Amino acid sequence: MPTPGAPRPPREGRARRTRVLGDLGSRSDRRVWVATLRCAVLDDYQGVARDLADWESLSGRVDVRFLDRYIGAHDALVAEIADCEIVVVMRERTPFPAELFARLPRLRLLITSGLRNASIDLAAAAAHGVTVCGTPSSSEPPAELTWALLLGLARGIVPENDSLRAGGPWQSTLGADLHGCRLGLLGLGKIGTRVARVGAAFGMDVTAWSQNLTEERAAEAGATLAASKEELLETSDFVSVHLVLGDRTRGLIGADELKRMRRTAYLVNTSRAAIVDQDALVRALREGWIAGAGSDVFETEPLPLDHPLRTAPNFLGLPHLGYVTRRNYEGYFRGAVEDIEAYLTGSPVRTLG
Repeated sequence: MPTPGAPRPPREGRARRTRVLGDLGSRSDRRVWVATLRCAVLDDYQGVARDLADWESLSGRVDVRFLDRYIGAHDALVAEIADCEIVVVMRERTPFPAELFARLPRLRLLITSGLRNASIDLAAAAAHGVTVCGTPSSSEPPAELTWALLLGLARGIVPENDSLRAGGPWQSTLGADLHGCRLGLLGLGKIGTRVARVGAAFGMDVTAWSQNLTEERAAEAGATLAASKEELLETSDFVSVHLVLGDRTRGLIGADELKRMRRTAYLVNTSRAAIVDQDALVRALREGWIAGAGSDVFETEPLPLDHPLRTAPNFLGLPHLGYVTRRNYEGYFRGAVEDIEAYLTGSPVRTLG
């Protein structure tokens, strides 16, 4: 079995003679031929990956193709990328479970944007001799989108804009204040900390909770430590989720937790959909347990056309845009090119697992 992280040459019979590296010995007709590898960049929804990095620097060594559509079914995905030694994935849009690795025997390098991807089975990757690498990523864009959702909910941005465009009533909503209100943060990592500091700048009372959060760490972020998750939910005017998805956080916010929130409170989730029970959230919105909710994360993405959240009242939903900014994408795709270059030299960088 190959050592994870060590590049494998293309298997015999797959190589295409494409480029002369140089002469061997004194005979001018003795050449070193190398194989051109194939790379697929998946889920390039906006069709921007090609222009945000110097893929041409790989010319002659790697043939790169860009797929701008989502391919959900494994059979269709395998048919599309079975000839590829390198695959680049965008966040968790296309999961890579053990079953998929088993069906892609040519795959040698899998690159994910960012440095964490819970949808990749790293153990299976190692077992199949696949090197997994990450790219640089920024915590700023998700924090900024969190505030876009919070402000959109608080000030009725979407319904007021819709009314203006349709020639409807002039001023139809009554906004919620931020100054002097409580912002409750579930999770206080890099993103949560950025959200906390903006909340403090608005003059909000910022409180935070997670299972391992200390008073000292909360104070460093300008927040106070809530005594419990229940206290945070019961006393906050705005609740924002910034936790890593895991066994302890899956389903952390369910019907009981949503009922604890104030009827005038808003919930925002830009972390992972499975932290909040989607069925319970739909019910909370329909029955008025909370004033509204916003999210850009869903258990199935793209969100099915018949999903009840699409028509739930007081729900501000977006595609998964938290990380989708030009600067962040440049970091992703330039990092992917760097990962490929490093792999080709036999010294992979930013390896995961």
